[in-house]
Order: sequence, then C-alpha cells, then structure tokens
Amino acid sequence: MKSLKTCTLTKEAGPRLEVLMSWWAMNGIGEEGCEWSIAEKFRHIAEAGYDGINGFLPSTESAAEWRRLLDHYGLSFSVNAYPKSAQDMRAFISQVKSYKGRVSFINAQVLTPFLTGQPAEALLQQLTDISEQSGLPLFIETHRGTITQDLIRTVEYVEHLANLNLTIDFSHYVVAGEMHTISDEAEMLLQKLLTRTTSIHARVSNGEQVQVSIGDSGEHPMLHEFERWWRSGMSHWLKCSKPDSLFPFVCELGPAPYAITMDEFAGRQHEISDRWSQSLLFAERAREIWKQQTASWLDRP
Repeated sequence: MKSLKTCTLTKEAGPRLEVLMSWWAMNGIGEEGCEWSIAEKFRHIAEAGYDGINGFLPSTESAAEWRRLLDHYGLSFSVNAYPKSAQDMRAFISQVKSYKGRVSFINAQVLTPFLTGQPAEALLQQLTDISEQSGLPLFIETHRGTITQDLIRTVEYVEHLANLNLTIDFSHYVVAGEMHTISDEAEMLLQKLLTRTTSIHARVSNGEQVQVSIGDSGEHPMLHEFERWWRSGMSHWLKCSKPDSLFPFVCELGPAPYAITMDEFAGRQHEISDRWSQSLLFAERAREIWKQQTASWLDRP
C-alpha cells in the first residue's frame, strides 16, 4: 500500500503535520462484513501511512495491548474528553497521567450546550488553566451539542479568551446553519475562529447532512470550501508555530448514524460510501495542502 507520508520540512526541525486516524471512525471497518480486530486496525492504520491515532483512553483490560501496539508501530496517541466542569477535567487528566501511554494532547467536547456568556467563558478559562498546569495541551472542539455549538457565541469566546485553542470541525456549523452556500457574514465569523486553529477534524457537510460522501475522487463541491478552511487554519497556525511543533489533522468519518445509510438502522454494509477509502483521500489532501502552506514557511528568515 502506498504510504501517505510524503511531506516533511527540511529547515532544521520545522513544524510538522501529523495525520491521525480517528479510532471512532474505525468502528465497523473491515472486510466482507467482518470488522478488523484491534491489532488489525493498528496494522492497517500504520501501513496506510498515518502518523497516529486519536481515540479514547483504553480500558484496563486493553491498556497493555494498546501500549504494545503503539510502540510497535511508532504511532502517536491523543484522546478525547467530555467534561462538564473543571472537576471533570482534573479527574480526566489524572486518568490520562495514570495511563502509561504516550498521550500527546486532549481534544475536548465540553458538554454544557446551554451555558452561555460569562459563565461559559469562565469554564473555558478554567479548563485552559488546568491544561496549562498539567502540561497536556487541550483543544476545544467546535461541535454541536457542546459549549461551542453556536457559531456566534464561539466567536465571542475567541474574542474574550486570549489562550483558547480550537479543534476546527466546521461540518457542525455548516449543517446547523443550513449553509448550502457560504455567505459573507458566515465566512467572516468562521475566519475569526480559524485564527485559533490548533487541530482539524476532517469531515464534510452539505448543509443538510453532517457527513456526506465526497465522491471517489473528492468531487463533492463542498469539499472545496472545507479545503479552503483547512488551508486557512494551517496558515494561521504556522504563523505562530514553534520550530518543533506538531499540527494534528484527524480523519474523522463516523459510522452510522453519522454515515448516511440506505436504512437508518442498518450497519456498515449499507453505508453509501467507503469511510476507509475516503479517510485516505482526506489524508492525501491534507498533506497536499500542508505542503503548499509550508513552502512559504520555509522561506522565512
């Protein structure tokens, strides 16, 4: 299988793109109706050229196997958190540190969608402070059903919180706002969020479904808009990046009901697209965009 690892910087230890596979996206993936085992999933992820996995803290029963496979394939590992409070985040970080794996960062969906204004900003600041104190980077995901579910108020968070770092997943705002086309007003707000890009989750929405097939060769017209946002987010991040820093790009195509199926209650065999193949296409596009953006970074004095 052709490796996706085709783009590296040559200017000393320059910032580097990390293309990650979402472990959630591996649900139901396999051959002939048989889902791959944990070991098989690791092997396919590594052979496809991914740099790491974005997933969840392993259970006690599978922790040793995860450590062994991460070490064997040399994959990075980041985890997702779902806090509702500062106490939740402290407890989760304690769990992360008790796991003897190599957790590089935490992606958080803050499950307080009805918390707004100053209380919401105070909570986000608390979570950010806890992250900085622990030494584990924390990225807040733009996601429906969370503290960032509303585009306008998330822009206010960015304007009021100088150290708020975001995982950009605009599929949620595109579907929530029925953005079949992107208005000037929406673009202005989205661009404000892109100035805080520290990670990207790759998924494409058409304004009606949160996750659509992009076609065998990426021919869906909305892919152009998302690639434009990914390019902008990478550009903003590179302007402030340190020489040895990493930029995570997560291929996150979820199983049904995120994936469109012929039957709402059907399994993967009824999905209208191949999530594994489309994830590989996202990874390829991410590396192409990164190569374009880092060309200008290499020209910096």
